[in-house]
Amino acid sequence: MAQTTALVPPDEQTTGRMVRREASATPEKAAGRRRRRRLIEIALGLAAPVVLFVLWQVAATSGAVNPLFFPPPTKVWSAALALIESGELFHHLWVSLTRVLIGCAMGVVSGVAAGIALGASRWVRATLEPLLSALYTVPKLAIFPLLLLIFGLTDTALNVAIGMTVFFFMWVSTMAAFLAVSPGHREVAQSFNCGPWQTFRHVLLPAALPQMFIGLRMSVSVAVLMMVGVEFTQASEGIGYLIWYSWTLFQAPKMYVGIVAVAAMGLLLSSIVKWVSLLVLPWARVEIEGGDRNLV
Repeated sequence: MAQTTALVPPDEQTTGRMVRREASATPEKAAGRRRRRRLIEIALGLAAPVVLFVLWQVAATSGAVNPLFFPPPTKVWSAALALIESGELFHHLWVSLTRVLIGCAMGVVSGVAAGIALGASRWVRATLEPLLSALYTVPKLAIFPLLLLIFGLTDTALNVAIGMTVFFFMWVSTMAAFLAVSPGHREVAQSFNCGPWQTFRHVLLPAALPQMFIGLRMSVSVAVLMMVGVEFTQASEGIGYLIWYSWTLFQAPKMYVGIVAVAAMGLLLSSIVKWVSLLVLPWARVEIEGGDRNLV
């Protein structure tokens, strides 16, 4: 028996032990391990910014960095409290969030429609993909002056600029998701004599949705980036305007408040999309989260 075990490669022995341990574990124990792993992951995620802020505070107070450019987090916190008490921070956040949501709605609807059309039809893909690929490489900030000429100095130009950015991300991710559907899925639909609509609804769309939600998370993030860029260029309110205006007045603490607010907004929106995707697509948890959650 010992000789038989010795002949098994070490990797296979390790895998066998993991499989036996997973098979022998009760559902309660497995759920407890998952909860502990989740708590450890949350603790590690919170520890990184805490350590960063502590190092920043020590460097600023000790003179290792110039406090005019890198004020200590305590001063940034004081500036944040002042902006919150005056209502200025929430006003800018609401304006920027509204622009992001409107732009995302425009870009997601049009991008998903284009991605489905190009992913489902070879002729549509051959006709439009070269043009869209060329436009995709053009920086959207370079097109923003043209939008200002068309729509004037209004929020419409800002919303369209954000929507254009989201459109290209959703178009690429949706088209790639439909093209990546296994031919076996289509063959199963054909074997059941499913029509085009039934094949799309019951086979293609469920198979493509996980990748589409991943594209949506990316789209929300780039929408926040584009929002800051256009508010730098043309805006009288919003988080991007707050950052730029604070820089022009050399008010570094307020500028950092705006930067942290942008980071928090992006994290919140991305987390909401991830939560919704896990709620809607529980069978695709591994693909959405990018790893095996049941691995011991």
